[in-house]
Formats: sequence, structure tokens, C-alpha cells
Amino acid sequence: MTRTVTRVPVSTDTSAPGGRTNAYLVDDPAGALLVDPAGRTDDLDAAVADREVAHVAITHAHPDHVDGAATYAAETGATLWARRGREARFAAATGHPPDRTFTEGDRVGAVTVVDTPGHAPDHVAFATDAGILSGDLAVATGSVAVAAPEGDLRAYLVALRRLLARDPPRLFPGHGPVIDDPRATLERLYFHRLDRERRVERAVRAGADSVDAVVDAAYDRELGDHRPLAAATVRAHLDKLAVEGRVRFDAETGGVAPR
Repeated sequence: MTRTVTRVPVSTDTSAPGGRTNAYLVDDPAGALLVDPAGRTDDLDAAVADREVAHVAITHAHPDHVDGAATYAAETGATLWARRGREARFAAATGHPPDRTFTEGDRVGAVTVVDTPGHAPDHVAFATDAGILSGDLAVATGSVAVAAPEGDLRAYLVALRRLLARDPPRLFPGHGPVIDDPRATLERLYFHRLDRERRVERAVRAGADSVDAVVDAAYDRELGDHRPLAAATVRAHLDKLAVEGRVRFDAETGGVAPR
């Protein structure tokens, strides 16, 4: 039986285009799962009231995904779930400790947990037969922030490959519309990151010796207010390249050199 997945966009304080985070309800005869309730809204209240909610979970503990989690769990009597090993992070973000924890491969209601760190260290996705609730792993247009100090590009690329291997029929992302062409979207995001990595490494080999200098060389547009995010993204790329022995990078000083 294919599960019904209902998307309810919630206005949030997010930098994502549209300024909204998607909450999802995954129906199941034993009780629905509510994922990423970013806040209380009339629309989400109505969707929750229409079903018996047995579980509440989040894809990751960024502020624009969690604000309604503890409230909806308390009001519905649902079990509040968190990634095992990340309970303190979850409690700090939601204001409430989890009732139970999950890990890779566990079932929570009608979904199976898939570890997908990279955008955030605690990031998970939830797989159903209808598709994968992918949080901030993928978006239909644009790209996903993978920024230091939390962002891990090696982990993010692995997460993209893991979802490609699962070949889901669709993705239910944390922001924006449902993605009906998952393979094309995941490949686009994967090769975008590799292209940015090549630009960063090429900048270092051409003589850029600081994060700011790499940003100037690796981005071919005026960044304006987005420059701090670009710098954090470059740091994440430099971290990856340094681990792989391809550049030298002092994260404390921001100094960079080729190997």
C-alpha cells in the first residue's frame, strides 16, 4: 500500500526561497507521522486534526524545522523522536528532550530512517514507498547550503549518492515543491558541488592564499549579502580538500596553500 504524504508549507524565518518550510504528514493505519513541524499555523493545525498523529520527528535540528515539534507532540500525545546520539542537540533546538530515538534503518511509523548528514551533522531522511522525505538534502531549483563549521561536503556527497542508489519515485524536500525527477535533481546537485570544488581548488593553485581570495576567484558574480554564506561554503570545500591531501588549509587563520 502506497502511503499518503501530505505537504503543508509553514512560514518561517528561513533563508530558503519562498520563506517557508515544508511540514509533512505520512499516513499510516497505526497513526500518522508528522515531520518537520516548523511552527504552528492554521493549515497545519487543520491537517493534524484530520488524523491520529502517533509520531513527531525532524530531519535535522535547524531552527526553521523544529519550532512546532514539542507542541504538536504534547497536544496529540505523539511520541517525539530524535536521532540517537544527537539527543542534546535535539533538546536544545526544540526545548524538549525526545521520548525515543532512532538510528539508520529503524522504522518510525510508516517510514524508514536513512542517515544523510552533510547539510547538518544530525540530518536524516525518511523513506516511504511514495518517495523520500529528504529535508534539506535537495531542492528543486538552486542549491543546498553546506557551510562550515557544521557543513560536511564529504558526507553530503555520500548522502546524495545514497539517495541516487535508492532511486525513489519522488523527493519531498524541506523547502519548495515536491521533486518528481529525483535522479536529475540529485545528479544536478552532486555535479554542482564537484564543479564548485574544482573552482576552489583551481583558485588555490592559481595563488589564492586566503578564504576571501578563494571566494573572489571561485564565484563569478557579485555576492552582496550572500558573501558570508559563500565564505562558509568555501571553508567547507577547503576542509574537504585538506582532508584529501589536495590543499593546505588552516581553519583558524583562514590561510590556504596548494600541496
